[in-house]
Amino acid sequence: MTEVVAALIWDGDRFLICQRPAHKARGLLWEFVGGKVEPGETKEDALIRECREELDITLSVGDVFMEVTHEYPDLTVHLTLFHARIAAGVPKKLEHVDLQWITPAEIGKFDFCPADEEILERLKKGER
Repeated sequence: MTEVVAALIWDGDRFLICQRPAHKARGLLWEFVGGKVEPGETKEDALIRECREELDITLSVGDVFMEVTHEYPDLTVHLTLFHARIAAGVPKKLEHVDLQWITPAEIGKFDFCPADEEILERLKKGER
């Protein structure tokens, strides 16, 4: 099982989503920013590192919004989605194809990674 962390970053009534690079697994699908937890890292430290590497931002990590386990054909992930806010910086596309700030009502316009589906359903219901 691969431990993965991601950030639910709000700006008013919109949250940040990122489009995966075409050459990666699940290429061009949308996701929450984040990545794998490295050995010896806490989940929070991993999320801060990933956001620095992928978006050039400093993150302030809050409470867990939701945890999901999902089996892909090539791996099984345990995803922990944290509430987070940008403490410093403006998101840049260092790794992703695109970045968007969307409202829960706009979720249906984007093709997300399957592991995110359960999370997205909660967001559509207005849970924050």
